[in-house]
Amino acid sequence: MMKKSKWNQKRFSFPRNVSWVAMSKQIFLAFRRNASCKTVALKNSLVFMLLFIILLDPANYLFAQDKKPFWNEIESFKKDDSLHQPPKNAILFVGSSSFRMWANVQDYFPKHTIINRGFGGSSLPDVIGYEEETIFKYKPRQIIIYCGENDLASSDTVTAAMVLKRFQQLFADIRKTLPNVPVVFVSIKPSPSRWRLKEKVIEANKLIKKFLATKKKTAFADVWSVMLDGEGKPNEALFIEDKLHMNAEGYAIWEKVLDKYLTPNPSPAKL
Repeated sequence: MMKKSKWNQKRFSFPRNVSWVAMSKQIFLAFRRNASCKTVALKNSLVFMLLFIILLDPANYLFAQDKKPFWNEIESFKKDDSLHQPPKNAILFVGSSSFRMWANVQDYFPKHTIINRGFGGSSLPDVIGYEEETIFKYKPRQIIIYCGENDLASSDTVTAAMVLKRFQQLFADIRKTLPNVPVVFVSIKPSPSRWRLKEKVIEANKLIKKFLATKKKTAFADVWSVMLDGEGKPNEALFIEDKLHMNAEGYAIWEKVLDKYLTPNPSPAKL
């Protein structure tokens, strides 16, 4: 009598309208759940199904595997732009999640027209990689950048000098495409969860501030010093539970710092 396989009874199923990639993932998970199964034929059938899916639509499958980080967020921006015409001559906020999570930034600056294109946890190379989609297409009248913190946090090998070099590349790209648009860099903030990076952050801020001092139509907005407590440590009252992203009190401080740097809306005659 043939011995029954120990095949997991929780079989995979394909919901309607699921993508080929999603299907292949379910097959792979099913294979892993039954890795101890001794039925070679069953294992072979799973492999065959996976290969069949790839061969059936290889372009779509391979494209899905090759998507750049944050591709979905950039596509979401494109969809929003198609549904709601972006304002002209706006101030553009671009960079990492400290801007992304400032979803109501327009409410903080009612006298200004704001476009927020913070995404990720992006680093400077990510912003450079998507500069056409997140910066140039909007032809803003001013660009506010917050980025660099994730660069330092991504690896111990990333130095302050590397962050400066990356920012210089982004700045050069902006100057090439939008030569007369003012640029404001918001200093890297003192996040409690990343306090170990204190010295690198201080050095990166110092280098970028020094670099911008040599360039016209630029400003360095210091939020580092105003987010420290009386002991010179990060004021944790300004952050949410993750000790990385800010709460309303933290953004209120950024509002006070940034307000003096934002250019006024152009008069209707200049639009």
